Amino acid sequence: MDNEELYDEIDTTESITQRYLGLSSRRFLFLFSIVVVLGIYLGILLYGTSSLEVLFGLQEYGNYLENEIVRLKLENADLQREYFELKEISAQ
Repeated sequence: MDNEELYDEIDTTESITQRYLGLSSRRFLFLFSIVVVLGIYLGILLYGTSSLEVLFGLQEYGNYLENEIVRLKLENADLQREYFELKEISAQ
């Protein structure tokens, strides 16, 4: 075969993205940019500063609620003790 025949057999009309992905270069770049933008958006949404602020705020609120539970249990114990003492006094 002649070099000229080899070049004639090679199809140069398709781009690499058309050959391997079935997409035109323009469409591939468009879809690729959409994927990158969505990736950045999701990254900011999940790991951005506002998410961290919300996480820290929820952790702080959780600690506050745990302390409030302990305080209310102690207050409840005191009130029950007082109630039973008054009940014992009134029964006599």
